[in-house]
Amino acid sequence: MPNNKIKDKNKLVRFRVCVRGIVQGVGFRPFVFHLAKNYSLAGYVLNNTRGVDIEVEGEEENIKKFLRALHSKSPPLAVIEDISFEKLPVVGYSEFKIESSRREKESFLPISPDIGTCDDCLRELFDPKDRRYLYPFINCTNCGPRFTIVKDIPYDRANTTMSSFKMCKECDREYHDPFNRRFHAQPNACPICGPSVKLLNRQGEEIKTEDPISSAAELIRKGYILAVKGIGGYHLACDATNSEIVKRLRERKSRMDKPFALMMRDLDQIRMFCTVNPDEENLLLSPRKPIVLLKKKDKDILPEQIAPKNKYLGVMLPYTPLHYILLEKVKIPLVMTSGNISEEPIAYKDDDALNRLGKIADAFLVHNREIQIRVDDSVARVVEGKEMLIRRSRGFAPQPFRVKNIDTKKCILAVGPHLKNTFCILKKGFAIVSHHIGDLENLAAFSALEEGVKHYIKIFRFNPEVVACDLHPNYLSTNFAREYSKNNSLPLIQVQHHHAHIVSLLTEAGINEKVIGVCFDGAGLGSDGNLWGGEFFIANLSSFIRIAHLRYVYLPGGEAAIKEPWRIALSYLNEIYKENCIPLTCQLVGSFVESKKIILVYNLLKKRINCPLISSGGRLFDAVAAILGIRYKVNYEGQAAVELEMLATDREEKPYPFKVVEKESSFIVDTLPLIKAVVDEQLKEKEKEIIATKFHWSVSHIILKVVKLLRKNFGLNKVALSGGVFQNVLLLRQTLFLLKSAGFEVFCHRFFPPNDGGISLGQAIIAHEKIRNGCK
Repeated sequence: MPNNKIKDKNKLVRFRVCVRGIVQGVGFRPFVFHLAKNYSLAGYVLNNTRGVDIEVEGEEENIKKFLRALHSKSPPLAVIEDISFEKLPVVGYSEFKIESSRREKESFLPISPDIGTCDDCLRELFDPKDRRYLYPFINCTNCGPRFTIVKDIPYDRANTTMSSFKMCKECDREYHDPFNRRFHAQPNACPICGPSVKLLNRQGEEIKTEDPISSAAELIRKGYILAVKGIGGYHLACDATNSEIVKRLRERKSRMDKPFALMMRDLDQIRMFCTVNPDEENLLLSPRKPIVLLKKKDKDILPEQIAPKNKYLGVMLPYTPLHYILLEKVKIPLVMTSGNISEEPIAYKDDDALNRLGKIADAFLVHNREIQIRVDDSVARVVEGKEMLIRRSRGFAPQPFRVKNIDTKKCILAVGPHLKNTFCILKKGFAIVSHHIGDLENLAAFSALEEGVKHYIKIFRFNPEVVACDLHPNYLSTNFAREYSKNNSLPLIQVQHHHAHIVSLLTEAGINEKVIGVCFDGAGLGSDGNLWGGEFFIANLSSFIRIAHLRYVYLPGGEAAIKEPWRIALSYLNEIYKENCIPLTCQLVGSFVESKKIILVYNLLKKRINCPLISSGGRLFDAVAAILGIRYKVNYEGQAAVELEMLATDREEKPYPFKVVEKESSFIVDTLPLIKAVVDEQLKEKEKEIIATKFHWSVSHIILKVVKLLRKNFGLNKVALSGGVFQNVLLLRQTLFLLKSAGFEVFCHRFFPPNDGGISLGQAIIAHEKIRNGCK
């Protein structure tokens, strides 16, 4: 045991140390306690609403070792952003203590995301000799619920949804023992004193059973669909090996084709159905436990209805003890999809879940630990050996992101886009991007945005001084920002959609200089009043010049053309073949679209009725998918492009022709030769796989040619790739290969999604820079 007595009192010094970051609820105080003991130091450690404060008194050399170890040996879930210290007069501490939390007004404290069950807790969970054997709420300072149970800061039990559960003597002893793994683990509980599980029918009546989880597993094996309450909301679970049950879930949930997520018991089970490389394995096993997109081994092993016309499955491992027990008992892979009706937010309150999911689920596996805020699962994949987030939510949010090279003094609320909505708060050098809110297509989603903003303002002691939003006047997020700024007398700054995309990536990469920004997505309102989506910028954090873009075409029917890709195909064909486009379109898509409707839409084009101009990369993919007969009507955003990607192969092909035309100091990419070549090969009945592959290479070569021109004209060599189109891994890999081979330094998203889920971060940074530069 270390000797805590200091022999030479003349060598005593005292330091006050302030640690900022994610340092509460992650075992940081017991870590400090043990560290102080090891280096024979006296004093104290405590939580406050700013972080962790420490006073240490002892020999100066030991204090220096202590400070170095704070950084190098901190707990695995801790994220230290800053350590500051000052020397103070010696006061004569006799021992080192962990003191009670202190609360201070208007402070800022990062909060840990929810963390998957750790290995130590798993060993106890399945140990018949342990007092928490098969207890579905086992946790410790290294794992378990965090963000979803926090009502306020500091992160103490009284400020969480565990406050209603009084700890038994044994749990209380663990909680107050600095040498115990559960010291100040706020959700600490056991079967005697903690939350419990029940099985309900769809009317909310309890199904009497001694073992609700075993009974739930038996119902699933019999073909029932269950609603399962987790950490951040409800899932809908069923047997993933039964095609009829999966089909029934689709029908009840009104989710036609969008892939379902799966949960599998362990890596061995995942390997039965998917290929898993070491990087993907590490991502699956990480404490954040996201859904990971993995390539199917054989499309016929599991029902095609799980992920129709897709080479990939979204798979996650269990991340709560309840999940582990359920998967261990049921044995089979489960569909584990968000507990909602299609396009609505995930249900997280019990009464709401029974009301909304009662017609989908046959039974409910519930517990009585309240969820403070809904948080959906995160989705990620591995690209070129590195993690890329597709949806940043549970396990990642609300972990703050330290904004580098920018002096962020203003408190800014950025409310994000219309689709894949997140919001962002910018405060004291941190950007805190919210959990996934979803598509703001209905009142429920809009309410989720309002609830989320209110909660973040409270727990992060955030007082917005500026509000930022998209340029589009009809987005619900824009309406929210307009009302919020008006009601609180705050400045409102509107930000161009694609500039926000690029700046989110620059912020993530820590770049504060001009770059060539390439942004390909579905659509966003441009500065000229048209719809953009195939853009090349010279951009930095505060401004951009649109220096090139894909050729404008008309979007017949506006939003209708996004849902019916054959319309955008008709628009391209009209540009090439004029009036002859009608019989050609009938020939290409007439098997699934009536000729009367084709003529009707053609007349809209001819008269320019509800036909906005668009320069979108996403819509270009849609047009080609329709021409090839892959998809004429989409049931979820990006479906046509996804299915086109799934058809393509990774072999290299010669690209189709295209032109880059200079016009008024900018460049326009004429894609009509490309479309004509695709039509010609489709009419000649060339293999669709070859056409799809050549098309992908064509888009990559378009990007290469344009950025080469911009490098020549502007002397820039850094390229930032952003926008939802770059979720297409085939296109991204091809583009990275071509650009890096040409000597470019290329940046793509890792920590924040390339899709609209990352836009709120860009909005916040651009708004800050505009204010800093004197923009009113």
